[in-house]
Amino acid sequence: MIDLQAAIEALNNGGVIAYPTEGVFGVGCDPDNQQALESLLNIKQRDPSKGLILIASSFEQLMPYVDLSQVTSEQLERATRTWPGPFTWVIPASERLLSLVSGQFDSVAVRVTDHPLVIELCEQFGKPITSTSANLSGQPACITYQEVEQQLGDTAVVIVKGQTGGRQGPSEIRDILTSTTLRQG
Repeated sequence: MIDLQAAIEALNNGGVIAYPTEGVFGVGCDPDNQQALESLLNIKQRDPSKGLILIASSFEQLMPYVDLSQVTSEQLERATRTWPGPFTWVIPASERLLSLVSGQFDSVAVRVTDHPLVIELCEQFGKPITSTSANLSGQPACITYQEVEQQLGDTAVVIVKGQTGGRQGPSEIRDILTSTTLRQG
């Protein structure tokens, strides 16, 4: 098993990590740390209005960040049936959520992962982490940690050297309220 201690320490200290997800490498940080979020967006050269995904080991970890008062039990069941797995759902955000996570939206994209390494990472960290593809904006998504090192190697990112889940491309994104597919998976 890969030693995740350096990644956990980085997350606890406001750092940014790169880690394998279901299909591509992601970069992430503590979603409750404003400075960490700013660092992530600077490293990735990402427009803050776009928002970020939260990835978790369980739906319970995501509960503080979402507002289910607008979501019907049928809508919630439709989403939770796809988890754990490579499906990201856009759900109304709670007031707790920092604006750099939600971007220009009043919702947040969330996923319960089935990637064993990410599950362990979130379990050890004790909450979700942000997830966006580990590449500079406009560059292809990284599939291996070597590609991450090539694109982000001179930044302060702690790279978890694992394998992706083998899926092709990023996760599918759907809106929980409308069931609209926002990004094909």
